[in-house]
Amino acid sequence: MIKALDEVLRQFLIQELPIKNGEVEISFDQPKREWSARLNRPTINLFLHDVRENTKLRQFDWQRQQNGDGKKATLQRTPVRLDLHYLITVWATEAEDEHRLLTRTLMALFRYDNVPQTLLPPIFENQPVAIPIKVAQYDEMRNPSDLWSALDNELRPSVNCMLTLAINPFELIDAPLVTTRELRIGPSSDPVWETLDADRRAAQREQQAESKEITAVDVINDQPDIFWTIGGIIHTKQPLEQLRLVLVERGDEITLQPEGRFSIGNLKSGSYTLEISSQGKKPKRHTITVPSPDYELNV
Repeated sequence: MIKALDEVLRQFLIQELPIKNGEVEISFDQPKREWSARLNRPTINLFLHDVRENTKLRQFDWQRQQNGDGKKATLQRTPVRLDLHYLITVWATEAEDEHRLLTRTLMALFRYDNVPQTLLPPIFENQPVAIPIKVAQYDEMRNPSDLWSALDNELRPSVNCMLTLAINPFELIDAPLVTTRELRIGPSSDPVWETLDADRRAAQREQQAESKEITAVDVINDQPDIFWTIGGIIHTKQPLEQLRLVLVERGDEITLQPEGRFSIGNLKSGSYTLEISSQGKKPKRHTITVPSPDYELNV
């Protein structure tokens, strides 16, 4: 992908300077002394000298795309954002020619905040955002002389250019959709703590029995409260914006998400009625049981 981005930069400069008939060469080689000694025409060099993750843009979210069957979803981690730092130099016989060509290069880069979409090949079609261009930033390189010493070449005018590219090294994961979620409020269901709670409750009952204070309410309160959150889908050929979904027992209108999906929370176990109405048609009622394997409604 980095090689493809190099080619995008090449085509960008050819288009924006513009460069005609190959009058100026564009190179991505290390600008070492041996390299510069072989040049025989004006050259723009873009040396990729630093690649690192942009930690400010780091995210740990999962991207989810639901499959058409409504049963599974494809999950993938958000991509890694990389900052690619290019050192741009211009090489010509005369210093005036170098400065002129360097100015033209700067003007071309400053005209764009992002790499033009028209120059991007298909390999970049999944970029989450446009590829930004930052040029001549003060904090990009503090000691350029150290770099030139490592390259065994003479210090010369240079411009830093940073592009931020998204790459995704994570594999796609197919997972079933979660349609029912259980929430228990009360004694822990963890085996270890459940044993401790049982011992504690038994001791409390003995004390209450001795004082004749145990009641039916105590027995009821000893059980956990269970609440359910369900997720379902409405299959219909009608426009979703024309549909209205209501949980009859509460009188609550349920928001329909894209693709007809809906979510209802804070439900006790049992049967419920969902009423679906559309403009100019008689409402239809569907009975659902909570919990259930799925909550698919056909309209």
